Amino acid sequence: MTERSTSHTAGGGESSRHGLGGRKKARIDSLAEAGALSEEQGVSLWRSAWRRLRRDPVFLMGLVVTGLFVIVAIIAPWITPHDPTARLLIDQVTPATPIPEPQPGHPLGGDNAGRDLLSRLVAGSRQTLIVGVLATLGGLTGGMILGTIAGGLGGWADTAVMRVVDVMLSIPSLLMAFSIAALFARPSQWTVILAIAIIQVPIFARLLRGSMMAQRHSDHVLAARALGVRRPAIVFRHMLPNSIGPVIVQGTLVLAVSIIDAAALSFLGLGNPNDAVPEWGQMLGKAQVFFDSYPHIAVYPALCIIVVALGFTLMGESLREALDPKSRR
Repeated sequence: MTERSTSHTAGGGESSRHGLGGRKKARIDSLAEAGALSEEQGVSLWRSAWRRLRRDPVFLMGLVVTGLFVIVAIIAPWITPHDPTARLLIDQVTPATPIPEPQPGHPLGGDNAGRDLLSRLVAGSRQTLIVGVLATLGGLTGGMILGTIAGGLGGWADTAVMRVVDVMLSIPSLLMAFSIAALFARPSQWTVILAIAIIQVPIFARLLRGSMMAQRHSDHVLAARALGVRRPAIVFRHMLPNSIGPVIVQGTLVLAVSIIDAAALSFLGLGNPNDAVPEWGQMLGKAQVFFDSYPHIAVYPALCIIVVALGFTLMGESLREALDPKSRR
């Protein structure tokens, strides 16, 4: 009896241990499966942002508008109905009717020089894109240089750079662009690009500097310092790559502002004076003389500027919200 009870007790203890071990093993397996699942579902910041953006109707609307604008600007020489410099309707330009009316073959009519208005709008998209992109890239390059110096070095370099940036930001941007463009004896497309690029530099510089200052006390930067990594390596391999995201987003918003500013400078006669190369701001400026009787020649380039700037703004704002951790649910 004693042996049977002892063996029964031992068998029960052994089965109990097996039961506890089985439950523990099952729990470990479930945790491993959960870890594998979370690892499989983990995505980068940009991929997560894209998942949100492709379901955002505002972003898609902006993407469609800007995509069409870029495509039209690239293939403009091949899709213009007529030569934008040819005076095909010059015989219809008279003192009584200085602007040719819309007609077959010329759905938007012509300008005061007898040139097809639709062809000039299509060709002007290329100049608008070139000015906006080059001005934004110039401002981005200068801002990144100053922002990296201020945020990476700190100390007196940060103070000197930020005081210059503060002075530039204290002047209204459009007024500064006018002043810079007016300094050149002969206005051209490049003076517009340079003027707009300069006024965008402090925006990018301050934004990058703030992002890098936030990265200065992050764990990976502190670990690199503890390991004795040199400052240039910390700045360019750890701080700058993790700070560039907000700057890229700001670039899409600045591009819309650059297009508007370029149109404003051309409207005031500070752009390319050669109207053989059409540009929307230039066309808008020359149309003011005939606006009372023929408003359509001013409305069309103005609508083009507004729609394209709106497209870049919608896309940039949606991208900013998608990359902002505070807006995540």
